Parts: sequence; structure tokens; C-alpha cells
Amino acid sequence: MEIQAFGYLGVGTTSVDDWTSLATRGLGMEAVDRGAGVRAFRMDDRRQRLVLDSTMPDHTHYFGWEVADSAALDALASRLERTNIVVRRETTALADQRFVSGLISFHDPAGNRLEAFYGAAVADTPFRPGRLISGFRAGPLGMGHVLVMVQDMTAALAFYCDLLGFRISDYALAPVKAYFLHVNPRHHSIALVEAPMNAMNHLMVELYSLDDVGQGYDLALMEREQIVATLGRHSNDLMTSFYIRTPSDFFVEYGWGGRDVDDATWQPKELQTLASFWGHDGLFRAVGGGDPPPVDLRPALTQPMRAPVQVLDGNYERLKGVCPWWDSMKTLSTQ
Repeated sequence: MEIQAFGYLGVGTTSVDDWTSLATRGLGMEAVDRGAGVRAFRMDDRRQRLVLDSTMPDHTHYFGWEVADSAALDALASRLERTNIVVRRETTALADQRFVSGLISFHDPAGNRLEAFYGAAVADTPFRPGRLISGFRAGPLGMGHVLVMVQDMTAALAFYCDLLGFRISDYALAPVKAYFLHVNPRHHSIALVEAPMNAMNHLMVELYSLDDVGQGYDLALMEREQIVATLGRHSNDLMTSFYIRTPSDFFVEYGWGGRDVDDATWQPKELQTLASFWGHDGLFRAVGGGDPPPVDLRPALTQPMRAPVQVLDGNYERLKGVCPWWDSMKTLSTQ
């Protein structure tokens, strides 16, 4: 499969200054002024991950998907063209604006502009966060994930899975159809949710430290109307996160502790519920749905809604001491 990661997001907006305040002081990205109404933001060693373009119409966007090299890009373009999808070999000038070596563009069945690229430029200076954070979990995993709403799930799945090679992590069939797709160990780089309209719902960025997320939540609480969904933990990718509004028509999920997927052992499964383990109050209301009942009031559940936290080496310390009750619980859970 050619696609390796979600490389960048471009957003058309006239609210560049408001976006800059959110991206730097709120999220901790590093602002880079590109001139001519374009402002970019770094999250790691890449020259840019998020791009704001005031010359594009409001509420427009493009998704950049990374491939390994020029041969992989050519192979992807040829496969798309064999299915009568219009592929544009973009100019060197546009590739230079994206800070990549090569670039093609095309559209998915929902009308989203997708760009595939190789050779992303690395900055010659270290990443300097806009506020004191430990950093983003990006790199080869990509900048995070996006959730997009689509009117035709069948067409979207055929495009992303059968044509582009995305793999299903898990899915839900009720109360809505939702599919979570991965291209690398990140649980999902894109989520597709069937809805009456085609639209982008949110961008997720993942932090290295839970404290970074908590401190971001404290900042968001200073303007409570900015918060879409309270701090909570998802039950499929296990992300601890909250959601905030942006100056555009989509949200940002700010999270920590997402799980990895190993294709050698992972088996996609249907989710019992899309509800979180806890928290995320307001998330369902934000998309026009009803709130799920608290965990203890969900009689259809057949297993506990909890899971171990997902941590990286060097990002935790093991507690000393003995707890007979906890040891017995661990023993029961393995039987």
C-alpha cells in the first residue's frame, strides 16, 4: 500500500489571526508566516503540518497523504486513473508551497480534495512549541486523524479501502454507520461517519504527555463556550481527550494515550457502542444526536467499559508496593 500517513491539513479561512491564537497558545503548535495570506504551523520536525490559507474560500480544506517515494506516487496515480478518477499532477510551484518533492491531487466520492505527496521537507531548526508542551505524537504516524461525514458510506469505503488501501480498525453499524481506518500503527488516520451531509467534523492531534492535555483543558475552561465536549476517554482508540471549537466549521480533538494497531494480530470488530468510557459530554449533541446514558444505565453492554492506559517507554513510572486486591483482580481478568 502506498499511503503511509496523514501528512498535513490545509484550511481555507479568513480568520487567520483567531486561528493562530488557538493553534499556538491553545494547542501549542509553532507558527510560521508564509506570506501572501498563508500561515503554517509546525508540530514536529516537518516544515509544516497545518496550513491556513486566506486566499481559499472559508470552509474549504485539503488533506495531504504521504507516500514513500516518487515510484509510489506514480503507482497511486496510475491506479486511480485506471478507475477513471481524475488525477492532477501538480506543478513544482505548488509542491514547493507544500514543502514536498512531488504532489498529485484528486477528490474522494464525498468531494474532499486529497493530495498525495512524497519527500516532505524537514526544518533546519528545532520545533519550538507555542506554549510549554512536551510535544506532539506525530512523526511517522502523521499529524493525527480526521473524522469526515459522508452521505454514501458504500462509495467512501470502496474508495478508501479497496482503492487507496486503508485498513479497517473497527466499525459501528448502529445507531450510525462509522468506520475507523488506519494506514500505520495509529488506530485510525481517518474516520468515516454516515450522515445527511458531506463535511469535515474534526481534526485530532495527540500529545506526548497527559498533563499537556490537562493544561490545555484548563486554558479552554477560561472560555467555556469554546469547549464542545468535556474531557473523556474513547472506548475504541482509548484516547483521553477533549474537543474545542475552531474559527472554522470543524472541531479539534486534543488527546493523549491513543492505542496502536498491529496488522499482524489485529482483527476488526463491530463496536457495541460509540459512547466513551467516561466524559466527552456534549460530543453527541454537537453532531445533532442524543447523549448516551451513563455506563451503569446501558443494559445492552456485556463487558466492562474500561481498558489499560496506553503509555510510551519513558512516559510512566511503575508504582512500588503490593496491593492484594489489585493482584487478585489482575488474576481474574486473565482467566
